[in-house]
Amino acid sequence: MALIKNVKTTRVKRYPNLIWVQIETDDGLVGLGESFRSASAVEATIHDEFAAYLIGQEARHIQALSNHLSKPYLGFNAAGVETRAASAVDIALWDLAGKRAGVPVFEALGGASRLAVDVYNTCAGYNFNSSAVGNKRRDIGKDDVASGPYDDQIAFMRDAGELAAGLLDEGYKAMKIWPFDVFASKNRHRISRGDLKAGLAPFEKVRKAVGDRIDVMCELHSLWGGQAAESICRGLEEFGVAWVEDPLHKMDDNFELAMLRSRIDVPLCGSETLAGAASYKDMLSASAVDFVMVDVAWCGGLSEARKIAALAEVFNKPLAPHDCTGPVTLVAGMHLALHAPTAIYQEVVRASMATWYRDLIDGLPEVKHGMLHAGSEPGLGITLSEGLLQRDDLIVRESV
Repeated sequence: MALIKNVKTTRVKRYPNLIWVQIETDDGLVGLGESFRSASAVEATIHDEFAAYLIGQEARHIQALSNHLSKPYLGFNAAGVETRAASAVDIALWDLAGKRAGVPVFEALGGASRLAVDVYNTCAGYNFNSSAVGNKRRDIGKDDVASGPYDDQIAFMRDAGELAAGLLDEGYKAMKIWPFDVFASKNRHRISRGDLKAGLAPFEKVRKAVGDRIDVMCELHSLWGGQAAESICRGLEEFGVAWVEDPLHKMDDNFELAMLRSRIDVPLCGSETLAGAASYKDMLSASAVDFVMVDVAWCGGLSEARKIAALAEVFNKPLAPHDCTGPVTLVAGMHLALHAPTAIYQEVVRASMATWYRDLIDGLPEVKHGMLHAGSEPGLGITLSEGLLQRDDLIVRESV
């Protein structure tokens, strides 16, 4: 037996979007999960809605618990609070499963398809998604002062070609940038020729500096209407982008997404904004994307992500787990990518990995030669750091 006896959540004021859940069973094991955004609401959901059900349940019955936490009256096409809370719990249950079996999570999921996965660098900075509760700033540019060598959002607006060369020197094979975001605030349904040219400039600099030696992804952050998104995609065609990610304001509009895909000559990727395997089934059935992206802390956890990965395999689409939010999500996504047959990338933010991610957890894997490699530690192979647990802005809530 491995009955759940304790559910604990931890968050800190310094990182107001992040929340961690620890689930303890009566055999003394503790599983770790995480989610991101609306952390106080996720905390309330876990303790006020989920905990009374979870305590006393058999932790090994992950699918049964996942089914209960994702009942239709709690589910959403997008990652609402209940879905994010359920995701954090589910990740913790898989961490427990690996620890109990003495194997890494990727092995508990069914075994490895590979023992290392390529990464791409999302070119954000040190404070990206780490402090502000609201929307991240979209107008970072050439006039901002870099606070270190990995302040990559400033770097790609200043000289994306130089940034690309530096990434290649570190072994990265791909990078993702979003120079169009700042223009969406004017009118998401129209982009002027001048703004289009300015948004395309970083891609031109990359190709002039390093040619085709690096893959470049364009992130549109679900900011655009169909006509403007089409204009941007057409402009990107000459630069051979690896994909355009989340081009439409409504990424669950599979008809419009499929129509956009049929009119352009760049691949589309979607979508971290979706939750539940059914949403991905509808998107793939509509032939709406070329690449499948999933966030294990938003989609329903590893249980749901594994089903989404299976759909990607069935539809013969490459899979790329998302992370620019938190270290546990990164590690859980890596385990999924090691397991899933069609996975090609795990997203990383090198600025976060080099700094605050390491302040929060122990055991964070390192990028070596542009790849993350499988470890042998049981479960996720990570723990919350002592430094985190000793902070004076810690907010802990426990249900027993």
